[in-house]
Amino acid sequence: MNTKIKTLVTIAFLATFFLSVSCKGKAEKNNETTTEQSETTEEVAKEYASAYVCPMHCEGSGSDTEGTCPKCGMAYVANEEHQKDGHKH
Repeated sequence: MNTKIKTLVTIAFLATFFLSVSCKGKAEKNNETTTEQSETTEEVAKEYASAYVCPMHCEGSGSDTEGTCPKCGMAYVANEEHQKDGHKH
């Protein structure tokens, strides 16, 4: 009877251990996905939310200072003058 108790305790311990390890792995994976999504959102928003934007809205373009788009080479325009629905060039 003592052997049965030891076996049950061992099984319960191993089950708890494997469950906690598998849940931790899923939490880390979900956290990585969330981080990747927020970085992607920041990059996409940059071409619309920066002080200076590319008239072609090239992905990842946009700057807080005047310059040219690294993707297409066009000069940045002030974001205030460049509206999504009414382009002012």
